[in-house]
Amino acid sequence: MFDRFRARLRDVLARLRRIERRELREFRRWIEATNNLIHLSVLVFVPLLIAVVTALSNVVPQLSYLLFPPLAAGTYMLFADPEGEYASPVRFVGGLTAGAFCGWAALTLAPQGVLFNGGAGGGAGGGAVGSVSPVGAALAVFLTGAATWALDIEEPAAYSTALLALVTRTTSIEYVVSIALSSLLVAGAFLLWREQFYERRARILYESVKGDDHVLVPMRGERPEPTAMLGARLAAAHDAGKVILLDLVSSRAAAAAERAHLGDDSLHHPRAPADGPPPTAGREDDPVARQATELEQRAGRIETRIGVPCEVVVAVDGGNPATTTLRAAREANCDLIAAPYEEYYGGLSTYVRRLFRGDVDVVVHRSVAGRTRWRSVMVPIRRAGDVAHEMVDFAVRLAGQTGHVSVSHCIDSEQHRRPAEGMLADVVEAFSGPIETRVARADLLEFLADTAPAYDLLIVGASRDRSTASRLVSPPTFERLQDVETDVLVVDRN
Repeated sequence: MFDRFRARLRDVLARLRRIERRELREFRRWIEATNNLIHLSVLVFVPLLIAVVTALSNVVPQLSYLLFPPLAAGTYMLFADPEGEYASPVRFVGGLTAGAFCGWAALTLAPQGVLFNGGAGGGAGGGAVGSVSPVGAALAVFLTGAATWALDIEEPAAYSTALLALVTRTTSIEYVVSIALSSLLVAGAFLLWREQFYERRARILYESVKGDDHVLVPMRGERPEPTAMLGARLAAAHDAGKVILLDLVSSRAAAAAERAHLGDDSLHHPRAPADGPPPTAGREDDPVARQATELEQRAGRIETRIGVPCEVVVAVDGGNPATTTLRAAREANCDLIAAPYEEYYGGLSTYVRRLFRGDVDVVVHRSVAGRTRWRSVMVPIRRAGDVAHEMVDFAVRLAGQTGHVSVSHCIDSEQHRRPAEGMLADVVEAFSGPIETRVARADLLEFLADTAPAYDLLIVGASRDRSTASRLVSPPTFERLQDVETDVLVVDRN
């Protein structure tokens, strides 16, 4: 009974760990979207920074609590649009400080009768808001506008700190210094967040950028070498990159013979039994020997041209080549499978469909003319997210430092143009290299038919997030690109 309880407890704990890993993976994919990351940062950092300033105000009497509204508004503007016009720490600090100085100057230099109407209460924080003269408010705002314009540090919150000086009626220069120090604290935290996290979010958060350095390439079809070169170029972007060429054979005897020729008889499947047919790797006219020699030559060409280590693995397909391929990828510690495109009666072959349903990321490459170098790449994306990031990352890797990447999105009306431009900017700003963005008011297939032939490679998603009914009504884009005369790479994240 105790053993049954312990076994059940292990099952429950294992299920909880699976749920935890799945939820963590979903959260990572959710936070890859730039808008989600920004909103989460606003929720976390703006309250935290205001709490720090509040704690300081309780210690420093000169730091009025009335500073918090303009400071909170300015802090929100920094984090909500970290690449925008007002996301400048210099502008933020300079604007708030200039506004405070102009308000203090108006309060200190102008006659009191001009600034106040003799309302109740004097001293810091003691005056009523209604006691401030319209002339005094106008003077403080005028000085602030002139100062921020002249210094090119226009900041909306500066006007708040200028009027705040009139409300508090403080004539001490400590007011200006306290605002400068508070804004410096916020700006320093924002600068640290933006440079060390936000601008490096591709390397920190995007799993596609950190992974995909070990690539498995099944040697299938009539011309698998272009796909092997594509997989090698993807792997070469990382220092630890490696390519594994997978040869699927129909019998254990053929696998044993090919491994013997390659000098590797220990991978994936046991050798042929002692009473089975002997290896025939030594015969030059034997098809197994020729296949092994071709694999060795391909691996050598990849290592010579791309400079990435290349290995050869032989496995028995076992009647289900897709399952064998996925198992080989896991055993070889590969995080990406690059497979040649295969069709069956105008649609995807069963082999490719089963790869898409596996647990390893897959790219399927349709080669038109045997190209092995892709210097111009087009990436049409439907929405921001982990798949879009992976497609852009692959495009940057394949194009290299001298290539060109174009990321596009199609809209059906002009009112969608600005949101589309913002979405494309969010996707590409985390990547380096020459990347252009393009928003076209056109049907996607017509747009691709007109523009894709000018590029070496077209990268599209596998649309695995769509429902079955949606896919039946409108087939995935890559299945409708048969007439496009350019290489196509279909990306599927599993």
